Amino acid sequence: MTSQRPIIVAISGFSSNVGKTTLMCEVLERLPRWEAIKLTRGHYRSCGRDPAGCCVSDMLRDEPVIRSGREANYQAGKDTGRFWDAGAWNVHWVIVKDDQVAQGITEALARVEADGVIVEGNSFLEYVKADLTIMCARSEGGKIKPSARRVLSKIDFLYLSTLEATAVNAKREFEQFCAGLTLPVDFAGLPIITHDDIRVLLSRIYRAERPLKPVVDLPPSVIAALG
Repeated sequence: MTSQRPIIVAISGFSSNVGKTTLMCEVLERLPRWEAIKLTRGHYRSCGRDPAGCCVSDMLRDEPVIRSGREANYQAGKDTGRFWDAGAWNVHWVIVKDDQVAQGITEALARVEADGVIVEGNSFLEYVKADLTIMCARSEGGKIKPSARRVLSKIDFLYLSTLEATAVNAKREFEQFCAGLTLPVDFAGLPIITHDDIRVLLSRIYRAERPLKPVVDLPPSVIAALG
């Protein structure tokens, strides 16, 4: 393990299927020798130990389960497999019950040997401070999970996943979604970005890795967004 704590980039989401894994892979492709952590919580309360009701319920134990290394967690098409295919130096799959999140993520981070790691999930942000946190959402909005609401105050960027909409239309759609919310959510002052702004995220990570070096060759609008 490195002598210093690795740079931690968190990619969370409003709910499932909002583009977290896709964004994570795109960032991993641009960060050579970085590692990845996938956090999966089992749901005993909703499905018991029935594998048909929860994809990891049969894997839960009295202690967090952490599968590290290609042989332990590579499956083509699965999230962990996609992280490997995107170039992750190592992948750690953390499988926990609700009350094991803090222990599981702490043990996984202790295994990281790279200078930086990207962690996918919401709940771990209640226990670990990330250096950069991105929340993914669809441009049309949708359901916001309780775990996402609890960590909104920790978010640095809101990333809108789009299939066909342009960046301008995506942001307009999201504004309409926010205006129609019955339970208000405060996004004031939170930078909203799309795939067009990937370079902004990479530049923030660059600054976290190399705080003594300036960010160069960036337009003024991007430098302003970096704070």
